[in-house]
Amino acid sequence: MNSERLTGCGTALVTPFTKSGEIDERSLRSFVDWQISSGVHFLVPCGSTGEAATMTVAEHRRVVEITVEQTAGRVPVVAGAASNDTKKAIALSREMEAAGATHLLHASPMYNKPPQRGIVAHFRTIADAVSTPIIIYNVPGRTASNIEAATTLELAEHENIVAVKEASGNLAQIGEIIRHRPARFSVLSGDDPITLQVMADGGDGVVSVTSNAAPKLVTRLTELAAAGNYTAARDIHHQLAEWTTAAFIEPNPIPVKAGLAMMGKIANVLRLPLVPLAEKFEATVRAALISVGALTA
Repeated sequence: MNSERLTGCGTALVTPFTKSGEIDERSLRSFVDWQISSGVHFLVPCGSTGEAATMTVAEHRRVVEITVEQTAGRVPVVAGAASNDTKKAIALSREMEAAGATHLLHASPMYNKPPQRGIVAHFRTIADAVSTPIIIYNVPGRTASNIEAATTLELAEHENIVAVKEASGNLAQIGEIIRHRPARFSVLSGDDPITLQVMADGGDGVVSVTSNAAPKLVTRLTELAAAGNYTAARDIHHQLAEWTTAAFIEPNPIPVKAGLAMMGKIANVLRLPLVPLAEKFEATVRAALISVGALTA
């Protein structure tokens, strides 16, 4: 499966926690099964949506192990393994490899903000150190640095770097990557609001937050767009719009966890410094979930 090209809808999984704040293994297993039965094409545990920043290495590995076990080879499992210390990123990558991940997701180093040549060195050093394919994650809103199109394209020449999750929101930059990438290299939207535009420009899919609660709709949108049926894909894009907005009414994954709790999928428990959804936004999230059929009125 490692050679499988990533396309379609990949859900950036939330991590369910128990009321006491531990990993809720039962809910996670059930959630993984529901996502796969809803048709998603791959799963992405332990990214920012999964609250990886507040997990120990042992917890991080356990979440990926559970996801891999429950997935049982049905879809790829792309494990978050990011660190702004390249040595730590390699060590975490090896843990994720041992846990059975089929791909690794690495963000540009946050806080220390290397120049573009440092970003290249970071990703190449990781890609040389592991055998599991790497996905570049460009998310300037969290890392405070942009991976420029030329940098992504330079990294795409490495045989072990196979995709980019592009969350810069810069459609011109994303389009440049799409036009000049190697054929084997996938370009995935990292922003739910622009998935349709990225795919219309030749992109391959999305790593989605909104598919946590609406997996069938986001999956269908990507399948229709991949087939070139943009009229039907646009209809779903519009149907999802209210939920896509509500899902980011407070920082991710606060609204999504609140919504999944309303749906009875998980407990609404986050780890500090994240806090539960503000009460004033609960009606907005509930109404948005009703609009996509995730809840009944």
